[in-house]
Amino acid sequence: MGEFSEEERRILEYVRERAAGGEAYLRAKQIAEGIGLSAKQVGVRLPRLAEKSEDVDIEKWGRARSTTWRVTRA
Repeated sequence: MGEFSEEERRILEYVRERAAGGEAYLRAKQIAEGIGLSAKQVGVRLPRLAEKSEDVDIEKWGRARSTTWRVTRA
C-alpha cells in the first residue's frame, strides 16, 4: 500500500470497516468526522481512491446536498 498517502490510508481503512458487511453509503462529512480530516480533504481524495483502490469499489452514488458514495468490497 505504499502508493497511498497517510490520509488516503486512513480513508480506505474507514470505508473498509464500514463496508465490511458488503456495502455502505457514506458522505465525505461522515468519513471526515470519523478520521479527523475535513470534508473537503476527504471529498477531494475519494475520486482518486475510486481509481486506485483494489479491495473496495468506491462510486459516486447520489447528490442531494452533498455527494453520497457507495462503497462495496471488491
